[in-house]
Amino acid sequence: MNELAPHSLPQDVGWIEVIAGCMFSGKTEELIRRLRRAQIAKQEVKIFKPLIDKRYKNDAIVSHSDQSLPSIVISDINDVLKLSGTAKVIGIDEAQFFSLSIVDVCNNLANEGKRIIVAGLDQDYKGIPFEPMPQLLAIAEYITKTLAICVSCGNPADKTQRKIVSVDRVVVGAADIYEARCRRCHYIPAEN
Repeated sequence: MNELAPHSLPQDVGWIEVIAGCMFSGKTEELIRRLRRAQIAKQEVKIFKPLIDKRYKNDAIVSHSDQSLPSIVISDINDVLKLSGTAKVIGIDEAQFFSLSIVDVCNNLANEGKRIIVAGLDQDYKGIPFEPMPQLLAIAEYITKTLAICVSCGNPADKTQRKIVSVDRVVVGAADIYEARCRRCHYIPAEN
């Protein structure tokens, strides 16, 4: 999606934007870009990230290219309702780490007239849709699918390749544990 033209943005109503893709595809970078633009426009912005994501900084969302914005760390997505206050723009990173309650939270905030921008992995390391992202994609007014570059062949990548063996669906990490792969080069690691 290109930047929305001012005349195409809803007026006097909230909406939900979802940025989805694999690791290293620029989801957080795009989230930061949109939130910075809202700040430049003097809109009140609140940014949230899950407690589980401690990869780079505890108090900021951080892209793999080291761009960052201060954020509020939460363990329960319902805290966004309590902490968003008068903010008109709400950013939520790493949505796949939150419960399905995120769908109701985003809907409630959008119904209050807020712009909600959510970023997260749309598939897990096996290529299976990563809830709650499918449900967020279904209710979003605007969707951006980001692609990375396959580290094996250079094709566009939409899969996250896990480089370690673990039976856990969630293993928080960065380039030490994951890399981007295309459909052809992606495989599911053996789980012993």
